[in-house]
Amino acid sequence: MMTYTLPELPYDYAALEPVISGQIIELHHDKHHAAYVKGANDTLEQIAEARDKDQLGGIVGLERTLAFHLAGHVLHSIYWTNMSGDGGGEPGKDGAEGELREAIEEHLGGFDKFKNQLTKATATTQGSGWGVLAWEPLGQRLIVEQVYDHQGNIGQGAVPLLVFDAWEHAFYLQYKNVKPDFVDAMWKIVNWQDVAARFGKAKAAGALI
Repeated sequence: MMTYTLPELPYDYAALEPVISGQIIELHHDKHHAAYVKGANDTLEQIAEARDKDQLGGIVGLERTLAFHLAGHVLHSIYWTNMSGDGGGEPGKDGAEGELREAIEEHLGGFDKFKNQLTKATATTQGSGWGVLAWEPLGQRLIVEQVYDHQGNIGQGAVPLLVFDAWEHAFYLQYKNVKPDFVDAMWKIVNWQDVAARFGKAKAAGALI
């Protein structure tokens, strides 16, 4: 059976300093993300065993656990490539970044308004969660979403393009309990090339129904 694996970081632990310390990146990737990968694989094994034995009385809890770990794996896999030590600023005006920029202007009122919305969405997540820029394939538009823990309050089928991790393990060692400062700093390392590439793939895939 196919198993999920922890992706390698596309940069060194210290590559995002001073915005995010190397210590945080190491712990976040090697411990937290790795735990989601293991959790997804372990839960799939438990579901397969329950299915084979026709003992599905605990399926609700197993499905919820799988969703938690698998969504954590997916979101973190996007998170690492969404960031770059050479990132920041705004998407460029040409090529794939230009198309993303135009979509932001059309669907979200321009870059500054989009930036403010995603910042607020991320900083105001209650407890643990994420702020997400996503492509909504049915309406063929960009939307900003809040994700609680790793689930909820999202459009079914929406494709994450840019994700900001607002779990405390993403920032607490450096920013303490001041989540808004971390979110503001994140804009300095956004990898717009990666976001634009994800946008192009999601848009090309078309509507789900």
